[in-house]
Amino acid sequence: MRHPCGQPPQLSRGTWQHGGVTSATHSSLFPRESDGGQIVTPPRDADAVLDGLDPEQREVATALHGPVCVLAGAGTGKTRAITHRIAYGVRAGILQPASVLAVTFTNRAAGEMRGRLRQLGAGGVQARTFHSAALRQLQFFWPKAVGGELPRLLDRKVQLVAESAARCRIRLDRNELRDVTGEIEWAKVTQTVPADYPAAVAKSSREAPRDAAEIGQIYGMYEQLKRERSVIDFEDVLLLTVGILQDRHDIADQIRRQYQHFVVDEYQDVSPLQQRLLDLWLGDRESLCVVGDASQTIYSFTGATPDHLLNFRTRHPGATVVKLVRDYRSTPQVVHLANGLLNQARGRAAEHRLELISQREPGPEPVCAEYADEPAEAEGTARRIRDLIAAGVPAGEIAVLYRINAQSEVYEQALADAGVPYQLRGAERFFERQEVREAGAALRGAARFGGNDSLLDDVVELPSQVRAVLSTKGWTTEPPAGSGAVRDRWESLAALVRLAEDFVRAKPSATLADLVAELDERAAAQHAPTVQGVTLASLHAAKGLEWDAVFLVGLTEGMMPITYAKTDEQIEEERRLLYVGVTRARLHLSLSWALSRSPGGRASRRATRFLNGLRPGSVAPSARGAGAGAGGSVERAGATRRKRRGPVLCRVCRKTLTDAGEMKLMRCEDCPSDMDEALYERLRDWRADQAQQLGQPAYCVFTDKTLMAIAEAVPGSAGELAGIAGVGSRKLDRFGAEVLAICAGEERAEADRDS
Repeated sequence: MRHPCGQPPQLSRGTWQHGGVTSATHSSLFPRESDGGQIVTPPRDADAVLDGLDPEQREVATALHGPVCVLAGAGTGKTRAITHRIAYGVRAGILQPASVLAVTFTNRAAGEMRGRLRQLGAGGVQARTFHSAALRQLQFFWPKAVGGELPRLLDRKVQLVAESAARCRIRLDRNELRDVTGEIEWAKVTQTVPADYPAAVAKSSREAPRDAAEIGQIYGMYEQLKRERSVIDFEDVLLLTVGILQDRHDIADQIRRQYQHFVVDEYQDVSPLQQRLLDLWLGDRESLCVVGDASQTIYSFTGATPDHLLNFRTRHPGATVVKLVRDYRSTPQVVHLANGLLNQARGRAAEHRLELISQREPGPEPVCAEYADEPAEAEGTARRIRDLIAAGVPAGEIAVLYRINAQSEVYEQALADAGVPYQLRGAERFFERQEVREAGAALRGAARFGGNDSLLDDVVELPSQVRAVLSTKGWTTEPPAGSGAVRDRWESLAALVRLAEDFVRAKPSATLADLVAELDERAAAQHAPTVQGVTLASLHAAKGLEWDAVFLVGLTEGMMPITYAKTDEQIEEERRLLYVGVTRARLHLSLSWALSRSPGGRASRRATRFLNGLRPGSVAPSARGAGAGAGGSVERAGATRRKRRGPVLCRVCRKTLTDAGEMKLMRCEDCPSDMDEALYERLRDWRADQAQQLGQPAYCVFTDKTLMAIAEAVPGSAGELAGIAGVGSRKLDRFGAEVLAICAGEERAEADRDS
């Protein structure tokens, strides 16, 4: 039986309900199927822009003069409010579209904002990231302000940082190199020069990845090499734009004449450098609207700070302040847990927390689950996901979120073993992947010369044309087995196929040339299509996204909060990170942890302190000794369903195994394999037949590593087969007899007799 993490809040009868207010979420560049596949018609006039907004959103939309600060909780429709505000001002003739600059933090968010503004009849408004807006200005004004061409922009600063370290005779491994690069980025957005870096680190209680003096030395050499080679980096775009606007008042005045009104989304994430640029854009005017939530500040390691949001009313005493607290995303049960997390928070951001009020119908209680070990947690999560999919929840509406990317591997394996498709988020940008660039070139060529391409003979429908073209690049109707680079490439191409299907639903008369134009626009905005699979992502990468079902995994002390979070401020940011994870869920929410890392390990771990008083049987921090928090008990799924095993030892060298892939093979990756190659090939042939009969990808039967483990162990009984990782009870019941027969050579004997 599953037990809830908390009880739903008691909402007052007097709470305003959203009669006629439309959903604040689920917007995209393409109309949803519920829109009937039709392009959305812009509102008929300014007043119609306000239709469907709740009272607070309407207040935001109509506050067009003076400084405005919108404090918007998770799922409260902040993007809806500010886009309707801009559109209302434009349609009412108060704002000129070209005079408005809306700034956000990701290309995807900027692209979504532009799409919404077009639908509202305000298509001429500029919606950009800080960096893209600054780069356009820098490119335009550089010849006038400095002369000559703008220096080349570095694609990747890591290589230059590595060379700088070598020049300083400092050796960095790959992880240190990445961390030092991050430190240089932090220093630049906080406007810290190399000589001041060690003092700045000490003052901020920042834990440098290695000696601060060494990093300062590398940072100084990095800046020197950039000057010698006439290149600039991503942060220089902002620094140089700030420098020009400070020194050249004529250029600053020209930009201020162009942009009369500014809107800044995710204002809690601005860095000191970004705030300095914003101040220069504004000058002495106050035509500014900012939107943010201090409780969602999770990027302080990049230089982001909520201070600008929290100090807004001090800097602008006459500002209009509007709070959005009506949550349209999550059920009362999810919202109650989210509010409970913040009720225990401390510090300045906590003093300005927003108490959310769900506007949705009640849903299932959040589930807390305790497991014996990490593989058991991953397998239990995969089972629950498979059950949700069987119950009708699309795989693309489910996410598994963890604290660090290194936690993903065991979940990738568990989902593959369970036959559940998945996608990793936070890897290389979609439109920068080699296979996507190659596919785009192929589609562009087909659009231009398709009449002479035999591949497209008798293929009229747009999605069929795309499938035909991409089949030459590796796309197939069924995905390849496994989870490596080949599968990643297929998923990218499959996403393009689905994008074509969505596009033609929105625009039935679309041609291949129209699709190519749409791809180019999306590539410019980095607005990637969605891969249809369960999302695996870090909590940081999940910011700004939402799913019907969210599984928050690995919630143990040392991981949440992370071990290196030492100060009170760092601990509170970890709490906010968990809050962001909870508020990604619309309907289903699961929180889980494992008592040990590997099977048979010492059960020394405990659940995160952030759930004290919120999970059944725990005590709230302010009520220690007063009894338990929520009623009921935690589901100890791993402890009751999974028999505790001893340490997994390499069967060659007897070393204890901790890597999920090595545990599946029952040996170290480097130890010699005694695999029966012929048996492995017979098992692969059998798996292919099974997959074809079931109409599923081959990995849904058994993964390659499971087949390798079977071919190495050559089990002679059901018990021996069950002892191989990846062969659970369900697969043992379904395939065990046939696999044992193949291992015994019976299939070959039958084939010999038939011949």
